[in-house]
Amino acid sequence: MSLQQGGKIGVLGAGSWGTALAITAARAGRAVALWDRDPQRVAALGATRENQRYLPGIPLDPAITPTAEIAEAAAAPVILLAVPAQTVREVVARLPERTGTLVLCAKGIEQRTGLRLSEVIAELRPQDAAAALSGPSFAREAALGLPTAVTVAAQERAQAVFLCEALASPSFRPYPSDDLLGVELGGALKNVVAVAAGAVMGKGLGENARAAVITRGLAETCRLAEALGARRETLMGLSGLGDLMLTATSLTSRNTSFGHALGQGRSVGELMAQGQALAEGAWTASAACLLAARHGVELPIADAVRRVVAGETDLDTVVGELMARPLAGSE
Repeated sequence: MSLQQGGKIGVLGAGSWGTALAITAARAGRAVALWDRDPQRVAALGATRENQRYLPGIPLDPAITPTAEIAEAAAAPVILLAVPAQTVREVVARLPERTGTLVLCAKGIEQRTGLRLSEVIAELRPQDAAAALSGPSFAREAALGLPTAVTVAAQERAQAVFLCEALASPSFRPYPSDDLLGVELGGALKNVVAVAAGAVMGKGLGENARAAVITRGLAETCRLAEALGARRETLMGLSGLGDLMLTATSLTSRNTSFGHALGQGRSVGELMAQGQALAEGAWTASAACLLAARHGVELPIADAVRRVVAGETDLDTVVGELMARPLAGSE
């Protein structure tokens, strides 16, 4: 398998991450069709050659063609799905008939069904191969060409290597993995933990508490991942621990900033009304708990986030409950 220099890649979603991935793919020598559902946004991208809303000041490479026609992006053998996790089903269902590879670049679990996003692809597009790109990667830094390392996972290692070769450049280093399950779960659950870590920061509970939340959140993630058959070492890598450390320690992260705002007393409804629905962890918490219940795994931090987001309890209550958990539990 190979993708010739200038070979085409489609990117679905022209938000900050989709645009950054389009720039990254162009930097790797690919022609890129960057799709957005809004023709006006596409026209603005084409006219200004810049995503002024999400990545102002960073020019689009000439190899990037913005388009509002999903078929144009779908004509590429490799498609990067950079739409929010909860809209993956809707966007994939719109794709015309094709056979190729769909690379998940969103990090989440479908809230309604508890399905991993690769399972959504398998349900809707069994003829396409599913893969995932995940790791510690803020969009602006990747778009600027600052050093970034990620994991690219597929069911078959050869497919993961092929995708790494298609996207690699001097500033963007993808590492291949055949643990698609572990990479998906690591990316999805770190967003939930980041919401909790942000809430701790916003409530002024201190660095000790934040470190404890991050560490115990990683332990929860590992428990669930191993129960489903993923490899623990995957969760210790870029798509697990690496991504968690970046996301849960910086207010640049949507999930951490969402939790931070909750910790400062703002309501979920207020935050959603102000456009913070893109905090994937707020939606993934309930899906993760649904998945954990099916496999008999406890996720106390994820459940705390779920209940706070659902309005079932408040932060003071869940902090007290977490601190009162049985002492016999392992570290």
